[in-house]
Amino acid sequence: MLLTIRNTQAPADELGWLLHKHPARVQSFEVSFGRAHVFYPEVSEAACTAALLLDVDPVRLVRGGSEQAEGLLGQYVNDRPYAASSFMSVAIAQVLRSALTGQSKARPELVDKPLALQAALPVLPCRGGEGLLRALFEPLGYAVRAEPLVSAGEDAAWGRTPYFAVELRRTAPLRELLAHLYVLIPVLDDDKHYYIGDDEVDKLLRFGEGWLAGHPEREAIARRYLKHRASLTRRALARLAEGEADAAAEEAALASRDRGEEALERPLSLDEERLRAVTEVLVDSGAGQVLDLGCGSGKLLARLLELRQFTRLVGVDVAHTVLERAAQRLHLEDMSEKTRDRVTLLHGSLVYRDARLDGFDAAAAVEVIEHVEPSRLPSFERALFAGARPRMVVITTPNAEYNAKFAGLAAGAFRHADHRFEWTRAEFAAWAREVGERHGYAVELRPIGPVDAELGAPTQMGVFRR
Repeated sequence: MLLTIRNTQAPADELGWLLHKHPARVQSFEVSFGRAHVFYPEVSEAACTAALLLDVDPVRLVRGGSEQAEGLLGQYVNDRPYAASSFMSVAIAQVLRSALTGQSKARPELVDKPLALQAALPVLPCRGGEGLLRALFEPLGYAVRAEPLVSAGEDAAWGRTPYFAVELRRTAPLRELLAHLYVLIPVLDDDKHYYIGDDEVDKLLRFGEGWLAGHPEREAIARRYLKHRASLTRRALARLAEGEADAAAEEAALASRDRGEEALERPLSLDEERLRAVTEVLVDSGAGQVLDLGCGSGKLLARLLELRQFTRLVGVDVAHTVLERAAQRLHLEDMSEKTRDRVTLLHGSLVYRDARLDGFDAAAAVEVIEHVEPSRLPSFERALFAGARPRMVVITTPNAEYNAKFAGLAAGAFRHADHRFEWTRAEFAAWAREVGERHGYAVELRPIGPVDAELGAPTQMGVFRR
């Protein structure tokens, strides 16, 4: 069972940094069904090919009590060692996990770098034919070449088999290719070698994040990936639909959040003061790689991009239209290649674990947390403080007590219609302390804006350090 991945974008041997496997060595790994080997048939700056070869041990499968076994003979005589299947997905998750989840401590700038990739699977079952193969990969931007494998010799009368030699080409980050292969190989095989439980829904949604919800074949993908278990399929599709609805609602709300709030706070120049205060904290921390969570139209990113200290900036927002505005503000299309390599815009939700956000020095969420439903704050906390876990986190949010000083703002009203809550100073301090204690961060609270003796400052900032 073989998968090869080829990169032809110079310097092509950067592939080794992403895979965490040295190009000069053959490396072998024990897996539950045998051994997996990683080696490089080709290494140069012009082209680099990595191979993942699986050596499936039928005896080990029997001892493991595989649920696919059909009689004694069926346990030993089958096509598993030859045709890519869920074994390949398991090997990708175990042997290439860092690349799959988008982690590269040595070269983090490569994680989101588009590479000229070519994946080849010499024997891939396509139970649904070439049409299904194309329907799964072409909407994701792949050029697909499929050669049907025909029976030969005594079995020639059987004609065509469900097996194809497949080649996929796309310019994309490696983690995207691996996520697509991880999900879609067992979908094409329409089978899995292990028990399917509730956690498979989480795996499907985790590795399908960013592409599955909008895929035209998402129902077929969910059904086949979950081995036709109707209850799990319904659950997966419901969660995808819920995510779409959340994203649409957040996009509509967040696209307008700047206008109303800025108009209210403009006399105090709060927007400018917040950006200045957050920038100063980030500069003083010595951070080089910074996440801007809920980056909006890119105001903070534009400031940080002017400072050479910041070598990698990533803005994340749930709203596509807002990210487009950020790209325009930053003039991404007109940047030099050197500057463009320092900044990346990602579409994503702040309440879901996202491995693309791991390994950063600092993260900032400027006037963002109040847009999160209170019931989803634990998810925000887990995704940021337990998952991404940057060395420092800076959060700013309105001080609800100060609202009494805004003329025309009714008692108990929020500064913006999309705010789900606004905390008093005591409420923010209590939340910040609890989060810090749970995740090992020391917390410092600072005021931003003019300080009233009784009501405090209009904006409160929490600086979390570990």
